[in-house]
Formats: sequence, structure tokens, C-alpha cells
Amino acid sequence: MPKPHKIAVVVGSLRKDSINRKAAQALILEASGNLEFDFVEIGDLPHYDEDVEDAGAPIEWTRFRKQVSEADAVLFVTPEYNRSVPGVLKNAIDVGSRPYGASSWAKKPAAVVSVSPGAIGGFGANHHLRQSLVFLDMPVLQQPEAYVGGGFDLFGDAGELKSDDTRKFFKSFIDAFGEWIERVAATD
Repeated sequence: MPKPHKIAVVVGSLRKDSINRKAAQALILEASGNLEFDFVEIGDLPHYDEDVEDAGAPIEWTRFRKQVSEADAVLFVTPEYNRSVPGVLKNAIDVGSRPYGASSWAKKPAAVVSVSPGAIGGFGANHHLRQSLVFLDMPVLQQPEAYVGGGFDLFGDAGELKSDDTRKFFKSFIDAFGEWIERVAATD
């Protein structure tokens, strides 16, 4: 049996009871055995500052970069703040992209899921994040798109998905991501 693909999971919300963290966990439950997931902490990353980089990267940056570098692909699951990504996620993207020429993100297949309590499912955050990923040379899964609205109504008290339709969609999404990773790996 081939070695499973290691997926770095980056959740753009810091809240303990985040619907995006619950969505990431629900996606993982639907995944096949060829994917292995590793949640990558972003809440402890100091703000990116090139002067700090020049003086010696903080241990949190080094840990983060190593985790992302060791992954075969990245799954981003994010809320939308003011029609864009949360600042903590943008900071993580910046930390991982430096020092210049040594990006931890480069060439890693990626997928983006945005979950929002609103009807448009974090469309703005999803597309702003995709803009950054294009620059970072990350091939991003295009279909199916995952803008998940009504986030506060998706989960039961134990964090489980309440809707079979959502579960089926999550299964189709994570399966498509697994196939995407295989296709990108085949072209390397």
C-alpha cells in the first residue's frame, strides 16, 4: 500500500468553538486512508517582520515552516472577516513565504474551504486566499468549490455534521482533493 499523503491543515480561526475548525474535522472524517492530516497552529506566530527575520527567526516561525515544508499538500479552512481572510491567516501565509526564495508553500497542492454563518459562505475570503496561493506557486483545487454558508446550523452539540447532504458534499470535496494531490504529484 502506498504511503499516505501528509496534509497540513491550516484553520484561519483561533476560536476554540470555531465552525471552521469543526468543518476541518468533519472533512477529515470523510477522507480516505490515503490522506493523513496534521493541524498546524497559527495562533502563536509573532507578526512577520523582516528585521526580526534578519536577527534570527523566532522558534514559532521555525516550527511552522518545518510543519508546512514536511507536508505534501495544504488544506485551508477559513472564515471571512470583512470580505477577506483573517489577519492571523495572512500572517501565517507571510511567515511561511519567507525568507525570500525559501517559501514553505511552493509547489504544494492546496484546497480552500470557507465557512461562514452568512449565505455566501465566505466567498470573499476564499478568493482573496486563492490570490495569495497563486503567487505562492501552489496549485489550487478548482472544483468543487467550497463556500459553505449557514455555518452555525451545520453542527450538532458534539461537533458532528447534522446534514447528510453536507456530509456527502464534504466527502466529494475531500475525495477530489485527494485526486488533485495525486495529479499534481504525477506531474512533478
